[in-house]
Amino acid sequence: MLVCNLLMAQEQKLTPELLWQIGRVGLDAVSSDGRYAVYGVQRYDVAQGTSERVLYRVEVSSGVTIALTESGKTASDASFHPGGKTIGFLRDGKLHEIPLAGGTPVLVSEETMNGYHYAPNGKMVLFTRDVKMDQTAAEQNPDLPKTTGRVIDGLMYRHWKSWHDYQYSNIFVVDYAGGKLAGTPRNIMNEPFDAPLRPMGGMDQISWSPDGRYIAYACRKERGTAEALSTNADIYVYDLASGKTLNSSEGMPGYDLDPIWSPDGKYLAWTSQERAGYEADRTRIMLLDLQSGERRELTGGWTYEANHPQWAPDSKSLYFQSSTDFTYQLYQWPLSVDAPRRITQGRHDYSAFRVAGNNLVATRTAMDAPAEVYRVNPASGDVNRLSFVTDAPWKDVAKGKVERRTVKTTDGKYMNVWVIFPPDFDPAKKYPALLYCQGGPQSALSQGFSYRWNFQMMASEGYVVVAPCRRGMPGSGQEWNDAIVGDWGGQPMQDLLSAIDDVSTEPYIDKEKLGAVGASYGGYSVYWLAGNHNKRFKTFISHCGLFNLESFYGTTEELFFANNDLGKPYWDTTNAKTFEKFSPHRYVQNWDTPMLVIHNELDYRVPLGEGMQAFQAAQLKGLKSKFLYFPDEGHWVTKAQNSILWQRTFFGWLDETLQTERP
Repeated sequence: MLVCNLLMAQEQKLTPELLWQIGRVGLDAVSSDGRYAVYGVQRYDVAQGTSERVLYRVEVSSGVTIALTESGKTASDASFHPGGKTIGFLRDGKLHEIPLAGGTPVLVSEETMNGYHYAPNGKMVLFTRDVKMDQTAAEQNPDLPKTTGRVIDGLMYRHWKSWHDYQYSNIFVVDYAGGKLAGTPRNIMNEPFDAPLRPMGGMDQISWSPDGRYIAYACRKERGTAEALSTNADIYVYDLASGKTLNSSEGMPGYDLDPIWSPDGKYLAWTSQERAGYEADRTRIMLLDLQSGERRELTGGWTYEANHPQWAPDSKSLYFQSSTDFTYQLYQWPLSVDAPRRITQGRHDYSAFRVAGNNLVATRTAMDAPAEVYRVNPASGDVNRLSFVTDAPWKDVAKGKVERRTVKTTDGKYMNVWVIFPPDFDPAKKYPALLYCQGGPQSALSQGFSYRWNFQMMASEGYVVVAPCRRGMPGSGQEWNDAIVGDWGGQPMQDLLSAIDDVSTEPYIDKEKLGAVGASYGGYSVYWLAGNHNKRFKTFISHCGLFNLESFYGTTEELFFANNDLGKPYWDTTNAKTFEKFSPHRYVQNWDTPMLVIHNELDYRVPLGEGMQAFQAAQLKGLKSKFLYFPDEGHWVTKAQNSILWQRTFFGWLDETLQTERP
């Protein structure tokens, strides 16, 4: 009976409900001596719509782990105090500390914080919080205290998933002594700009110099329409002694982010994109010699991105993360040489990482493995797993094989394609297949693990998933990445068709049961294919996709993206190719296939009207169609019950339209 139960457990089918039982692991911090790391585990109560995040301390050499904080509450942003005896963290936006060995957390301050860093000597703390600097219409008109109107004189009045709230994230510094913040915090910016950048910038965009005299931070000091048109974020250095601020990346028009000081205090490094307005430009590592003032690119001559740099303890090299074969690996680049050294190998992605003495500590994922924490020896590349959070229930889930395939494109190039098979795959049978269209359009399709667009779940429902790394994706150099700019409906669409056509030649693929699915630019791809697929597909699913490029251009917020990728505004007659040839709404007359449209009210990147237009077109064409709408979600679906409804609707639609039974 025990053997039977074990076999049944090993064959457990992945479901949306089961996916939400998996703890989500995130690396927070590493101690200055490299002995310990802290990671957090997020868990969800789907029925209650709540979550908790518990912090764990792991000894890097042995893997011995203890829980630092109690369950039922959320702790984030863990950081080791330089004194070596306590670990700080945020709870309800307030700084707490707990002894290194564990114990009872103590409140450090009532100050509200978004994020923080201890000074290297432990005698000060910098933190960020929102400061109200703009007036509402009601405040400008005291006799109209109940008006809800907004008076807008520039763009970026809404961004990502929220309207401008008249506040800006600024940086404060305050003394620290005896486990408490002392004195009145000082705003070192006091400007109507955000540091870190909204909406997704983190505390990696702010750092102390080793001597505690300077604070480096990334900020885009532009507002309104100028901000909507620009990626010109710079690296500013604030001198605590003089109160003066210097722009260290002046004259560099792209994103300059993630400043990090060398341990010996001689260099300031950061990531930089060379071209203005191009958010997917190759990420370079820049070095500023603080003695000579010389500024140079460390990664010159390399065609791949270099992300999230971290200094080695001896200040002679930088570690970073990059994709050279459609997986994200760890690299080391000595200051004295002209090329990096690859540290890690394998079919997986390394994401967050920190230097831990002579080791690195990193989180790692794969399409068939949720994030866990690993110790990496940078000299040998040897890897040891430190956390085992996801073993229950993940180790008992039936998993499908993931294969890498090379497909020749219509213009003679060679494209990486991931193929994910059902767990019980039998090559003698025939399976329906899903063409997965990646978004971005320049985001990577590597070995990340998604809690919504989960390939293992798609495979567990009996589908072969075909996921091509079409033109525009990191992993094959900047030329491949750049090739999508100005050609959205051109070669990238042919790449998608080449992938599904190639895999469909296999005898185990039922060519009469093909579907295409995707989100954002992937949703655009689905809409475009719907009018140009020549009856290849039997169903389509588009999530938050771009349907009408003219209305998208007129309502999206970050116009630097639209200007770069689409070329020029739709009213510029020299750019007719993009808006007339590449807009999916121009091909609705060819639509002949069932369509599920998903779109969210708070999506200001690809506003709701795009999905509404597509669904309306499908209905008026008389096509079998359905519209899934979330009033409280942005570009992504993040709430647990919403996500499960998303999955149920997604797979229910595939059951209806591909006429397949779930395994």
